[in-house]
Amino acid sequence: MADEQRADRLPENWPRIVTTRVAVGLALAVALLSVATGIVNIERNVVFGPLASHVPELVRDTAGFTGALTGFLMVASALALRRGLRAGWYATIVLLPITALQGLLQASQYSLPLVALSLLTIPILVLTRERFDRSLALTTTQIAAGSALVGVQAYGTFGAYALREDFDGVATLLDAFYFTLITSSTVGYGDIGPESAEAMLFTMSLVVLGVASFGIAIGALVGPAIQARISKTLGKMTESELELLDNHVLVLGYGDLTEPIVSELVAADVPFVVVTEDEAVATRLIDRDVKVLTADPSDEEPLRRAKIDDARAILVATDHDAEDALAVLTARQLRPNVRIVTAATDRENTKKLKRAGADDVIALAELGGHLLVRSALGADESPVVERLLEQEQ
Repeated sequence: MADEQRADRLPENWPRIVTTRVAVGLALAVALLSVATGIVNIERNVVFGPLASHVPELVRDTAGFTGALTGFLMVASALALRRGLRAGWYATIVLLPITALQGLLQASQYSLPLVALSLLTIPILVLTRERFDRSLALTTTQIAAGSALVGVQAYGTFGAYALREDFDGVATLLDAFYFTLITSSTVGYGDIGPESAEAMLFTMSLVVLGVASFGIAIGALVGPAIQARISKTLGKMTESELELLDNHVLVLGYGDLTEPIVSELVAADVPFVVVTEDEAVATRLIDRDVKVLTADPSDEEPLRRAKIDDARAILVATDHDAEDALAVLTARQLRPNVRIVTAATDRENTKKLKRAGADDVIALAELGGHLLVRSALGADESPVVERLLEQEQ
């Protein structure tokens, strides 16, 4: 009996939840094992197996520490998997064979669990592919910052290689990339230096562009992640999240009547944002990955921040008709042509809400009565129901 009660409390999609968590857990375990074995094999003399004669010397020499590097990349991809991102799935499925191959190259007793776990995770990740369907949304600023960073590294690498005769220590593209990365990040070991005026000018330009690109990239790419963590704690949407809003539904205010609306929008996979000044409600919604702007829904400034100009529709359905009327009035003034739908807890307030600017007002008591009669008698059995349905339309 107790088992049946526990089963009744389980969500309907619990098999999906369990398999998704297994995939994420295995990916994270592979990541941590890869970091650990990489670190262990850096300080040990790695004994390579029968593949050693077929592997380039550079790969053999770097197999230890690159295992740790791959592990850190796997940590990032596992975190992306945890958020359900399709990009995280692709990154993980690419990195898993690499971690297994690095374990084979290291051929130590510490790397055998890494090889086994990597090979085990691949089919599980393939089977759960459909679970990770969220797209990675990047702002224009983030794309530009990433492109600038890559562009500066390419500029420095090919430029230094083209001027290799004017540098002391640049002979290959790898040397040129090493010089570019060290110089643009302002580490500057001093083992490679310019030997002509042209090379000095090029190096100075690389320092300026490199510092700028690194600063912009960190601010644009890492900053939003920090802001997102703060927003989860404080109940506030970040500017990056607000910038991405487009063709969405605005839900103004929150009450008992709003919960079914939110559930319906989530089930229909419609982008929306809730504007409420109730911080406790905002915290609960954020825990459910619902976008929330903590502010008064009848104020103009938060509605502008919530991109009311780009909203496809506005829903207002709290438990207070007077507050709903203020929110509707503000929204109508800011966006005259948007469709606004609201609910009236008191049938007498229907006309007032329409005068405030609502296109459609649903009287909940009346609608509930219609549905009850329809359910009890059936549309084909009662002319009363037919008349009620016509009134609803």
